[in-house]
Amino acid sequence: MELLYILIISLLAAALSLLPVGKRFAPGVTILGSLAVFLLSLRTALATAAGGEITAIADYLACDSFSALILLLVAFVGLTAAIFSWGYIATTVGETDDRKIRRYYSRFNLFLLSMLAVPIFSQLALVWIAVEMTTLLSVFLVSFESTPQALEAAWKYAVLTCMGASLALIGILLLRWGMGPSPNVAFTWAGLLAASPQMPPALLYTAFLFILIGFGTKAGLVPMHTWLPDAHSQAPSPICAILSGIETTAVLYCIMRLLPMFQGGAAADIGKWFIIFGLISAGVASFLLIQAKDYKRLFAFSTVEHMGIIMVAAGLGGYAAHFGAMMQIVSHTVTKSLCFFAAGATLMATGTRNIGAIRGLIRISPLAGTFLMVGGLGIAGAPPFAVFLSEFSILKAGIMNGQYLVIGLLAFFIAVAFFGIMLQINRMVFGRPEIILMDESALQFARSTAPKHYILPLACIIALLATVIPVILFGVYLPEQLYQLLHQAAASLGRV
Repeated sequence: MELLYILIISLLAAALSLLPVGKRFAPGVTILGSLAVFLLSLRTALATAAGGEITAIADYLACDSFSALILLLVAFVGLTAAIFSWGYIATTVGETDDRKIRRYYSRFNLFLLSMLAVPIFSQLALVWIAVEMTTLLSVFLVSFESTPQALEAAWKYAVLTCMGASLALIGILLLRWGMGPSPNVAFTWAGLLAASPQMPPALLYTAFLFILIGFGTKAGLVPMHTWLPDAHSQAPSPICAILSGIETTAVLYCIMRLLPMFQGGAAADIGKWFIIFGLISAGVASFLLIQAKDYKRLFAFSTVEHMGIIMVAAGLGGYAAHFGAMMQIVSHTVTKSLCFFAAGATLMATGTRNIGAIRGLIRISPLAGTFLMVGGLGIAGAPPFAVFLSEFSILKAGIMNGQYLVIGLLAFFIAVAFFGIMLQINRMVFGRPEIILMDESALQFARSTAPKHYILPLACIIALLATVIPVILFGVYLPEQLYQLLHQAAASLGRV
């Protein structure tokens, strides 16, 4: 019953957060609820690491190894984002606006509830509803600051992703139609896999393309990605960590679950669609990184690139590539969360999102500068961080499969993205401000107005430390339980 308890706890935390008990009650309830959800998700993941499935309600609530992996990542990012929010929201909103803070935490818990439901639901109709609810419940968080830019970004986010959801719904309805009227086969992931050999190939292809384009809009695949940098530049940084770190990946999970339906030549054709969309997304995003002027948009473009890398890995086929895709999902989630927490710390220390306006961050806020540099190196794929290990595994698997052109293009895009990210981050962290000193009085004035060290809130430091540990650890060591979970999740995709 752990799966049912996870949903109930999140819903209860959302309701309790609205109570006008005190300014610390809503963040406290949110953190405690997120911690309970994480522990239950960890228990579920460990139970599925050896194979098998955890079922709470037959044909409705169930988790296998792949969905348990996504569930665990959602819970981890939700917990760290809740902790970071305590310091971030109190600093940016002010502790006196108690009503606005309660609304934030209530919406936060509802958004987390919808995210948790995506991997927990096994009924495809409910999965679609959960994906759509992630948009409807997070759009108010994207527009939380109520600025014209935030409202525009939220509107764009809602319109584009809802249009994509309507296309995905057509694909899901086609799949249900193709399964026929048999009452003995439930419309679940497992039921769909069992019925797929008897379904007309043309119907399968058509449904797949509708779902790929529809859910691909939500996942941020090019050319349906245009909402993503706008939403991520305007939403509060803890929300960006969830949006970019795991929401896009959770939706991509829904697309990847369709892979086992196709076998033989059909699987090769579907794999090509994955590779094409993946290379386009990774390629476009890698060059957009170079011209980014906002560091939150910089990390948003990096998310588009990483979704492309995962798509390519899924399309390459074979156990090695699929294992690399699972590693990339994990490494992207934890590293991108660190990046947006570091971006939030940078915003608190400097008051600006403009890359060109920030130089010498390491002197303004040593902690913000350090974590921003670690996050930049990690998400760019520098060794020995987790992303380097997962990207190396994908490239190696592609070479072993003889996909030299695909791997050559992917390696080139990864290299461009690496230099694009590090060029921007290096200037922000280590650059020196250009100050023209005319005389001794100007020198004294410059010294008197030099920025003092900004001290981050304790909750933000705790969240940053909790997130940076797996970013470094998973680059040099994978715990046995995590390795088994990744192994089972990769095996569930079959051989493409």
